[in-house]
Amino acid sequence: MKTITLRKRRERGSISIIVAVSLIALLGILGLAIDSGLGYMVKARLDAATDGAVIAAGEAVTRGSNQTQQTANAQQAANAFFAANYPVGFLGSTVTAGTPSIVFNAGTVTIGMTATASVPVTFAKTLGFKVLNVSSTSQAIRKTLDMAFVIDTTGSLNTSGVPAAVRSNAVAFLNNFDVTNDRVALMHFAYGTVVDVPFNGNARGFDRTTMTNDINNYSFSGSTNSAEGVWNARNQLNTVITQPSSLRVIVFFSDGAPNSFASFMTTNQSGCNNTAGTIASPDSSGTMSGLYSMNALSQSLGSPCFQSNVTKLVTALPKWYNAHNVNEQTFPIWPVTAPRAVPNGNVTYVNVNRASRNLLEAMAAAARAEGTYVFTLGYGAELLSPTGPDNEPGQDILKCMANTADSLARCYNPKQPVGVYCYAATPADLKPCFSQLASQILRISK
Repeated sequence: MKTITLRKRRERGSISIIVAVSLIALLGILGLAIDSGLGYMVKARLDAATDGAVIAAGEAVTRGSNQTQQTANAQQAANAFFAANYPVGFLGSTVTAGTPSIVFNAGTVTIGMTATASVPVTFAKTLGFKVLNVSSTSQAIRKTLDMAFVIDTTGSLNTSGVPAAVRSNAVAFLNNFDVTNDRVALMHFAYGTVVDVPFNGNARGFDRTTMTNDINNYSFSGSTNSAEGVWNARNQLNTVITQPSSLRVIVFFSDGAPNSFASFMTTNQSGCNNTAGTIASPDSSGTMSGLYSMNALSQSLGSPCFQSNVTKLVTALPKWYNAHNVNEQTFPIWPVTAPRAVPNGNVTYVNVNRASRNLLEAMAAAARAEGTYVFTLGYGAELLSPTGPDNEPGQDILKCMANTADSLARCYNPKQPVGVYCYAATPADLKPCFSQLASQILRISK
């Protein structure tokens, strides 16, 4: 009996030792899991903070007139974003953020940031660990940008408060872009298009001061020859620049549907047949006028090449848009069946208005086929009202130009760049719309 009792006591002692050792190991494993989970939470917060910091720096690097100022602005933005999104002492950690790196190279800006955090451990101390170190490295590359900025300055915008809002918000829009690396061309249109500041060949950067002065001096009058604005935008992107950037954009602002276009018209005045000019129709059936200069905001060609009733001057519409080259045959005017039928060259309100709309959509589609994004901003109630011979809202055309997913089924092409359309109902809405377009352009430039 004594022998049996002694054996049981020894067995109990052995089990106690095994249990104790197992508990220590189990506590260590459990502690490592808990502390590792804490480390993962810190790592996720650290990653988010550095990712956001380099994105913020990419937006801020556009500010400044030279690379020294741009670098300082970008680093300040990165540090501020990181500090705001990684609180001091987060989950007991100690964080060290490195100085953001800003590297300029042939127009592309590469932004990098690294941060480390030390997390004190609790349970894992049983396995000999004192702290858990985690790190994060983020990088953002801002693509080079070529942008043609096209602004409607027609007479319908000349109402109380609107010109001032257009001027101030267009200037603010330009402030989002890098004056030393981005390339920007500025133009405005009505009966014709004036290229205020063209691209400077392949040289990088743009003259924001001159553009600001030009915008602040805009006057608002004339009809809506939108196609001429887009033609000049494409021409700037395709011919003035021979070494294109990785991102090309047309930003087009307007308050109405097109109702005018320019070309070489057949007239009953022999001296006018070698002159290209704009023929303008109203938004509803009525008398058409022309010809107007296609290189000026609101200027008729004068006698004998102008008539307030253009049917007394122009005898036939050209078959092709040929305003810049009489032999150009890229964009047909007639006969066409879609998207709006223009069966013949008769100088009628229906033919001129439909041709104006067809040309604008065709030119925007050609730009997208070349890899150019088209962003559109529409202003005012007129865009929502049915106009023209087919009672079409102007907003539909702007959506088609941008190739948005909610545009008309005949317009949307997912194989082409998908842009953005923003509608501003009031002058106050112009600011958030311009901001949205700038934000989207900067987003796809990263």
